[in-house]
Amino acid sequence: MRIGSFVTTRPQFELSQQESLEWLAMAHSGNSRELESRLLRLLGRVACTPEKIASRGHSLDYVARGEAPDQRATTAHRMAQFESIVDAYFAHTYQHESPPSDIVHVTCTGYVSPSGAQKLVAAKQWATRVTHAYHMGCYAAVPAVRIASSLGSARVDVVHTELCSLHVDTADHRAEQLVVQSLFADGLIRYAVTQDGPGFELLATHERIVPDTTQSMSWRVGDHGMAMTLARDVPAKIATVLRDFVSELYALAGLSLADLKRSVWAVHPGGPKILDGVRDALELTEEQIATSRRVLHDYGNMSSATLPHIWMHLENDLPEGTLVPSLAFGPGLSICGAIFEKRC
Repeated sequence: MRIGSFVTTRPQFELSQQESLEWLAMAHSGNSRELESRLLRLLGRVACTPEKIASRGHSLDYVARGEAPDQRATTAHRMAQFESIVDAYFAHTYQHESPPSDIVHVTCTGYVSPSGAQKLVAAKQWATRVTHAYHMGCYAAVPAVRIASSLGSARVDVVHTELCSLHVDTADHRAEQLVVQSLFADGLIRYAVTQDGPGFELLATHERIVPDTTQSMSWRVGDHGMAMTLARDVPAKIATVLRDFVSELYALAGLSLADLKRSVWAVHPGGPKILDGVRDALELTEEQIATSRRVLHDYGNMSSATLPHIWMHLENDLPEGTLVPSLAFGPGLSICGAIFEKRC
């Protein structure tokens, strides 16, 4: 099976990272100039800086207007916003498309049934089957490709709709939450999984939960949106098992770690320290993870939509036969990996 034909739709509103940090300080302050100034200094110490992330996309107009969100907005209200934005996205991105055999809809930032994918198929009167791959977090692209590959269809479209902006909680001023809110952005992308043609041929997938890490990262539904917890030692815990994990992944593809040197990597940039940790643990060069670093810089962390954006940027840049090992991480702590080979 091969993946390719990437189509991304940028969120309606784009803010520079500096503008985003200033907006966060304002939104958290509740009209208190003293608190706003204190939070802006705190963000300067703990948040992802404009040198690491240049800009982030948002789908909510109050961010672009520089207004604070309603702290009392319930999860039901946020899901209604998710439904409206995602329904419009599906209608737009498939406006002139022929029907795929299957659609795998991936998200962890909103839920409604029938989903935007199901509404699209119903409106178009297609015979397309819809499968949902929900609430896995940032690593979901790899399981989604595995699901799509198992369906045996001529064309399976994998569609990611991540609206992380919906879940900003401006009542929680903890440093951990300010880090999260300075990192995540919205991402909308789709791609095709087919039997042949140009793109990336899937050689193997692998998945493992890191022992004794279930409290290190979480993504839970609350009364006012979804909330993430993120321990500071996540990069270190991933690094302890990463080399063995990658060795197992390469063996599944009939390769050895000697092939690391001829690989171009797609690493989900959970943050700059994740990229640094993967580079150091696997003894990679900065050039091998340059595209992962670039996607983080240009767009921020778009949850499950991030890895497909890296694949999209690599699709036209690599020669035939290049190996593209891919890694992503999420609650569990889960490590997911895949190895692709470029086909022209």
